[in-house]
Amino acid sequence: MNNFKIFEEEKITQFNQYIEEYLNKIQCHPFLKQAMLYSVKAGGKRIRPLLIFIILDALNTPISDDAYRVGSALELVHTYSLIHDDLPAMDNDDLRRGMPTNHKQFGEAIAILSGDALLTEAFKVITTSESLAPALKVKLIDELSDASGPRAMIDGQVGDILGEKTTYTLEQVQHVHEGKTGALLKYACLAGAQLANADKKQQELIVKYGELFGLAFQIYDDILDVVGSQEKLGKKVHKDLNENKNTYPNLLGLKGAQDKLDQVLFQIDDVLLKLEAQGTKIEFMKMILKYFKVGKI
Repeated sequence: MNNFKIFEEEKITQFNQYIEEYLNKIQCHPFLKQAMLYSVKAGGKRIRPLLIFIILDALNTPISDDAYRVGSALELVHTYSLIHDDLPAMDNDDLRRGMPTNHKQFGEAIAILSGDALLTEAFKVITTSESLAPALKVKLIDELSDASGPRAMIDGQVGDILGEKTTYTLEQVQHVHEGKTGALLKYACLAGAQLANADKKQQELIVKYGELFGLAFQIYDDILDVVGSQEKLGKKVHKDLNENKNTYPNLLGLKGAQDKLDQVLFQIDDVLLKLEAQGTKIEFMKMILKYFKVGKI
């Protein structure tokens, strides 16, 4: 097992324990807590908190309780967005990560409320830190609000829904996905850089890495919807085409989407070389990119 795999498994195991313990301590209706935990414990790759940990490692900064705390806030926002995305009024999905979606398990009303609860609790996770400097605490909350709200993720989700009735240009599709998918991934990298007290140049390059990572993530996800299977992905496939979604394969063709992904990965490599020249330890930042090369077409 390579060093990155050991790091990934160790940190994700510790993170899962941290976030579940945090949620279990919340005083609320048992049925609401069950619904919240159901979606959080459904698993997933935990790529967003993992990016925080990877950036901290790259900047030789210990992964403290505050890193798990900020990672938990981010994962709570992400999980809320998935619960709401799956609702009949939005993507109308029955499966998520190989399990019945939250509304199929608990009903639509509880699914909506559990998503609401996860979103609002995300900000409390950060506010209750006793060791984060007040100014950094406010900055992290402000930036998470931006990334998850009408300026980014929600804006992208609206664009995605309205796009079912029209055909977007490639530039418009990238704008939608910068919000819908990219904003939280970019936030993960920014938060990691801020927790590590990165200098201005390092922070700029790490944020650029996050932006490009988010773009690659969406292109790859679009490709998997075409070539993947429900068994491997844990959700229905070919939905984007059936629902006339504006995706990279739909706009560029499957080969064109793969070429676009390769182009973005090349740009990421360029950013990593610049970070390495500044003394940043890029090993794990580079190794996580293998996520995009598994089952490459």
